[in-house]
Formats: sequence, C-alpha cells, structure tokens
Amino acid sequence: MRPEETASDLRWMEEALKEAGEAGKAGEVPVGAVIVRGHEILSRGRNRVEALRDPSAHAEILAIRSASSALGYQRLSECTLYVTLEPCAMCAGAIVLARLDRLVFGATDPKSGACGSLMNIVQDGRLNHRVPTAQGVRGPECGALLKTFFGRLRTQ
Repeated sequence: MRPEETASDLRWMEEALKEAGEAGKAGEVPVGAVIVRGHEILSRGRNRVEALRDPSAHAEILAIRSASSALGYQRLSECTLYVTLEPCAMCAGAIVLARLDRLVFGATDPKSGACGSLMNIVQDGRLNHRVPTAQGVRGPECGALLKTFFGRLRTQ
C-alpha cells in the first residue's frame, strides 16, 4: 500500500472499479465512480455516453446527480468521490460546484485530465472551493482496464 492509499480508499476504489468493469462490458469507456458519505456509498456512476447518446454522461457527473438527488441538495460537502480515471474539465468543474470534500482517482489522464495533468481545476485558487485530491489509488488496475479496452478497439 502506498502512503496516500488508505485501507478505506482501497475499499471504495474497488467499488469504482466494479462500476468501470460494468461500463466496459456495455461498450462504454470503462470509467466508474462512487460517492461515499461516512461509511456508506451514497451513489454510483459509470460512463453511459454511448447508451444515453449524451456527451455529459460521464461516471462522475452521473454519480454527482444521483448523490444530489438522494440528499435532496446540490452540495455534497460531506462526501468523497472515488473515480477510476482523472476527471476531465467538465467533471472537475462539477466536482467544485458540488462542493465535494475530497476527490480520489486512480489513473491519470495525460490527454484530458483536469485534476493535475493538463490543468488543475479542483485546486485552482481563483475558484471559491478547492477539493483535496489523492491520485494513483489502485492506479495500475484502473489504467489496465482502459488499456485493455482501447487495445480491443484497435484490433477490431
């Protein structure tokens, strides 16, 4: 276990990995997310861009919508988002607007990651909320799902 990987983080990322696996089985880019409040999962999300024909149907967005609906409030200030891939700019913006307490992600995304790779929206001091972030939690497993998925696409 790496220093930034707590037992709790590993446990919840396992749940996000399950969601990512289901997304991959459905032909979606295998990204999964869970939002945890206290010691329980408040919501789950997986990429559904293809199924919904909606470019905003990323795992993070769907999990945030579901959690907000479950709480009856748009602020998720007592919650942590676990996601298998570094969020893009759209998702990072939603994370800030939702006032999540913490973000934990697995694989970095050098092409469109907006939480440290290309930019860092969730830590931008010009915004009115910053989200503490842990990256690389179960990163090799998260990255392997994506590599396998895109490898299969290339061979088809």
